[in-house]
Amino acid sequence: MTGPEHYREAERLLAQDRAEGLEGTYFFRPESLAAAQVHATLALAAATAMQAGVDGCEPGMDPAEYDAWCSAAGVHAAMGGGPR
Repeated sequence: MTGPEHYREAERLLAQDRAEGLEGTYFFRPESLAAAQVHATLALAAATAMQAGVDGCEPGMDPAEYDAWCSAAGVHAAMGGGPR
């Protein structure tokens, strides 16, 4: 799952509760809220990782680690973060 997909899944989980009549009560089921938080955190991790230099040479991140993050985020490292 890519970072944007994680973000959309977090939104979907919260919207699902709203669609079930919980909107306006400011309450989400704990399991929905926890799952949405996990997806939002993974989306943030992917977005943060993709801020590394386009060529994978950002200080502190070796090229193999950068390539691994690009793969996890579902983008091409060689194309500077473009979609796969």
